[in-house]
Amino acid sequence: MPEVLSQSQIDALLNSMRSGGDADQAEDKKPEKKYRKYDFTTPRKFTKDRIKMLNGIFENYTRVISSRLNGQLRTTCELEVESIEEQKFFEFNNALTEGDVLAMVDVTIQPKEENGTSVLAEDPVMVYLSTSTALGMMDRMMGSENETARDVPTGYAYTDLELQLYEYLMKDIVRMMGNSWENYVPITFDYNRTEVNPTLVQLLNLDETVVLVDMKLEFSGSEGRLSIVLPGSVLTSIFAEVNRESLGRKMASEDNSEEIFDQLRESTLEIVAELGDTQLSLSDIYHLSVGDVLDLGRPKDSPVFLEIGGYQWFTGRMGTHKKNMAIKIDEVCYSAEQRSE
Repeated sequence: MPEVLSQSQIDALLNSMRSGGDADQAEDKKPEKKYRKYDFTTPRKFTKDRIKMLNGIFENYTRVISSRLNGQLRTTCELEVESIEEQKFFEFNNALTEGDVLAMVDVTIQPKEENGTSVLAEDPVMVYLSTSTALGMMDRMMGSENETARDVPTGYAYTDLELQLYEYLMKDIVRMMGNSWENYVPITFDYNRTEVNPTLVQLLNLDETVVLVDMKLEFSGSEGRLSIVLPGSVLTSIFAEVNRESLGRKMASEDNSEEIFDQLRESTLEIVAELGDTQLSLSDIYHLSVGDVLDLGRPKDSPVFLEIGGYQWFTGRMGTHKKNMAIKIDEVCYSAEQRSE
């Protein structure tokens, strides 16, 4: 008996015929994978490896500065890196308002050689601290115990006293920045000046490539943003010095390798062949004489252990070579468990 179709199956069949039989194909069609558009007119200046390196540097910086701020603000302060991205300077500059304040920082690349010369970067690094966060930190520094976020109107202008406190606060934040670069290249960050209303001053070329390090800052119920703008020219100089230092270390290690091996070849190493061991009482040792036999508790054809530095590295057999007593190596003890036996 032929199968009877239900009403829903009949409707699906009719819909499929009306659409030309593509109903099932439309259902099975997977959503198109989206790819990030790449702007070939403004190619990326720094590779992913460089951005990853900066991420590690500033992750270390957040740990250092968080403990520092805990003591200054007398409260728990949490700082974490939210994003590190390459962009044009105008993208950062357009987001500023008239009441914002920037800390201008001079960057000096210190040479590792004694006779080297320091290099001062032409463009300054800029540090931005959101206004509400900065005022809340100032309140804590002045002894306030307020645990709620301060409501700051848009376009708020700092007073002269607040600018002095801002400068004191930023000098400490900037000074600690150089510690995070010590593993790569010695760099000194020096606070230069406070730029009030930066939107009216051309700090950098608007098309200059910069790397924006955006960090989230939380303390006493307040949440704000700490951003560091690294100009592309400064990073290019730093990365060039990092490459030079890495190449110098690589060449130094290659140059010293032959010298190290020469010293190792001429060094002496004591190898001890152990036939066996036994324990004797002091009285037995006192009565030993020529011709006495000590029982080592091992068969005469047992392997002999060769010890280097107190560890068993080889096993061998006793024999003679050119009328001298010798040991023929049978096995190498590769694992630490074998050497410790």
